[in-house]
Amino acid sequence: MEKLKIELEKKLKDFFINSGFTKAVLGSSGGIDSAVVQTIAVNTLGADNVVALIMPSSFSSRSSVEDAVALSKNLGNSYHIVNISSLYHTYLEVLKNDVYGETHFDITEENLQARIRANLLMAFSNKKQHLLLNTSNKSELSVGYGTLYGDLCGAVSVIGSLYKTQVYELARHLNKNSLIPENIINKEPSAELRHGQKDSDSLPPYSLLDPILHKLIDEGLSPEQVASGGVNIELVNKIAQLIKRSEFKKMQIPPVL
Repeated sequence: MEKLKIELEKKLKDFFINSGFTKAVLGSSGGIDSAVVQTIAVNTLGADNVVALIMPSSFSSRSSVEDAVALSKNLGNSYHIVNISSLYHTYLEVLKNDVYGETHFDITEENLQARIRANLLMAFSNKKQHLLLNTSNKSELSVGYGTLYGDLCGAVSVIGSLYKTQVYELARHLNKNSLIPENIINKEPSAELRHGQKDSDSLPPYSLLDPILHKLIDEGLSPEQVASGGVNIELVNKIAQLIKRSEFKKMQIPPVL
């Protein structure tokens, strides 16, 4: 983990030097991925050169906002809280017309929130000359668990080469000085785009998903070969299909360190 930390920080520093930028902005959700990216960015660029935008909606838990604030205070970087609820409801009002019609809450409303946040982050990036850091991990990117032009946007993907289980391991390694609130590390992961949402609603537990992804992607095994090791073939086929169906998203993500 120390070798990985050093390598990520070196590559991020090189990316900024080659791009001619010195400052970074990211969306801080109070989750593990953004916390790890924020910590690496502060280690690399210095706290004065990193800004976190905390953008809660009506679906965000109070603890997530508190955790995001605590992280920025611990790391010493600037942060701003920008509530997106009014913007989100403005979008909903616009969508209630003859083109879209009345529909039930679905992935459309979830993605709207992610894209509103991306717009705010890119506006800050343009105004303040800060590069936007993407916070998606390899598990999410592999199966398409992300929103195009939303949380998948950014100038560079800092942890896009790390599976979710590796992100947790790196977080614990980075947390020798207890800068990352323990609640961020211990809470069940959630995108918080609808009430009560958990990653496990859409995906198998990462402890099960990541080894399957590793065998399919990194080792190049077929679903049948993976299943021969004792894993349910239906689950492996489902994950293989998610990988295949998300290719168009992976072709549009930022460069990955």
